[in-house]
Amino acid sequence: MLELKNPKIAVPVVLFAGILWSFGPLVVRFMDNPDQTPWQYIFGRGLTIFILLNLYLYFEEGIKFWKNYLKIGKSGVLGGAGLGIAMISFIYSITNTSAAITLLCLAAMPFFTALLAFIFLKEQISLNVWISIAIATIGIAIMAFGNTEKSSLVGFVFGITSSIGFSVFSVTLRWRKETPKFTTVAFAGFFCFVFAAIIILFKNQVFFSTSYNSTLFSLHGTIVCFGLILYSIGSKAIPAAELTLLSLTEVIGGIFWVWLPLFGINEVPDTNTIIGGFFLFISLFYYSLIMRWNKRYIGLN
Repeated sequence: MLELKNPKIAVPVVLFAGILWSFGPLVVRFMDNPDQTPWQYIFGRGLTIFILLNLYLYFEEGIKFWKNYLKIGKSGVLGGAGLGIAMISFIYSITNTSAAITLLCLAAMPFFTALLAFIFLKEQISLNVWISIAIATIGIAIMAFGNTEKSSLVGFVFGITSSIGFSVFSVTLRWRKETPKFTTVAFAGFFCFVFAAIIILFKNQVFFSTSYNSTLFSLHGTIVCFGLILYSIGSKAIPAAELTLLSLTEVIGGIFWVWLPLFGINEVPDTNTIIGGFFLFISLFYYSLIMRWNKRYIGLN
């Protein structure tokens, strides 16, 4: 796999990956009644992710890439299932609440990851990280209190579920670092489209929505894959602190695109979301400073 060892090149690559991901909520907003076709969305997006990542692995590793599936083990299956649940929860979150709520819930992922690693991997959490988690919890609570409507509260709960699902994926990667990570993500796509297929058959629904919607389902899956590939290429040359901050481009961009009048969505975050998001950003910034002192390097691949 191509690796960028020069941070001056890697930083813009990772930034672009986050910007790519930030268009996901906008794509969902352009869909026709996505709340009425969630399983078709999950099926189309999951199938796209599975196909594209396997094609990428084939071009990177040759015909023997399939042997990676023999190495994923329990951690890969659990991580793929967690990531799959996160993807499923995402569509139910963003179709029941604002894009800002969904994205800010996802921004809390580093703290859920730290807590799960503390519980299951016995990784110690320093006092400074506990302070970050406490600040983030305040922000999440403020957002929750602002979502008093039933549908909005459901969206918030699914947003938190999606964030936890992503955290499960991250923790399983720490559990067995030799687990092939791209293959685990491909398994998550497989998990999504198989699970969605079962639900569609059970409900006697069609597998594909309109051609317009199906195109957007696949487009979202493509955005996820290309962002993931770019992120992995640049991630090894950047300390974890910078990666945490650079990943905020997904959150900031996602909120900005659905607000920008140019695209016609005009989705303005409410006061509680802005205040809660401010607390969450403060906690992430503080968390990033802590990680910067440690100067740890991480990478997806």
